[in-house]
Amino acid sequence: MLTVYLLRHGETFWNADGNRYCGATDIGLTDKGIQQAHGAAALLKGVSFDVLYSSPLQRAFRTAQIASGNPEAIVTDERLTEASFGDWEGKTREEFIAEKPDLWDAWCASPDQTRAGGCGETGLEVVNRVDDFFREIRQKHDSQTILVVAHNAVNRFYMTWKLGMPLKNYRKLIQDNSTVTVFTLDDEGEFSLLKLNCR
Repeated sequence: MLTVYLLRHGETFWNADGNRYCGATDIGLTDKGIQQAHGAAALLKGVSFDVLYSSPLQRAFRTAQIASGNPEAIVTDERLTEASFGDWEGKTREEFIAEKPDLWDAWCASPDQTRAGGCGETGLEVVNRVDDFFREIRQKHDSQTILVVAHNAVNRFYMTWKLGMPLKNYRKLIQDNSTVTVFTLDDEGEFSLLKLNCR
């Protein structure tokens, strides 16, 4: 059985600026975000990880370096990159809803089939690449404990899908900046959620 400590990155400059959608845009951490990563490190102190994985985006990679206490050991994987939100990136929800309210309604009703921001990824595309990552990792690191540092949407889409919920419910799972979620994947890939959004 694989045990996964799933961490969301710390606060970014766009998170702090009216919660602008970062998506696949490579935005750095604020000072608060760096402190949040140190808080996660304190929370994870005493947990022994066999391997450390991160999204290659700087906000996740820097969080992983700080939170793990082992900055040289981080392995990046493109499949953990945040969902592409297309034309919504760099804008607040209020701004892009005002521009194209029908697109937001379509996304809320069916993110699995709707392209975020009109030209970004669908929720199903996100799930497929993240699930591909975890299936490979489960086989490679059976019976081990790993740290994975990624992003709000990719984390929530994956967990929503593994819990058997419609993808339109992904925002019902909360994962704040630099909080820790813990789950297991058994030999058949069955998902068990042990902790969610812990500080």
